[in-house]
Amino acid sequence: MKEYRYTVIFQKEPEGGYTAIVPLLPGCVTYGKDLLEAKRMIKEAIELYLESIKAHQEKIPTEEEIFYSQVEVSSQKEPAYA
Repeated sequence: MKEYRYTVIFQKEPEGGYTAIVPLLPGCVTYGKDLLEAKRMIKEAIELYLESIKAHQEKIPTEEEIFYSQVEVSSQKEPAYA
């Protein structure tokens, strides 16, 4: 059995809990009431996502040629809201 490793973004939500997103797997998103539950939920979501890919005989995406960076931008003025 081959093991895969994916980058996960955990975003703290204003109402509490965490949303977990896997950028390389479009639509692979879940939520947990705390960080521990979010980690458990995203692991399960990834496993189900990979099962679906295999069932459709598609290539499983890997992060071999992916890198992440941050880009800083600034805004001259505040956006206008209606």
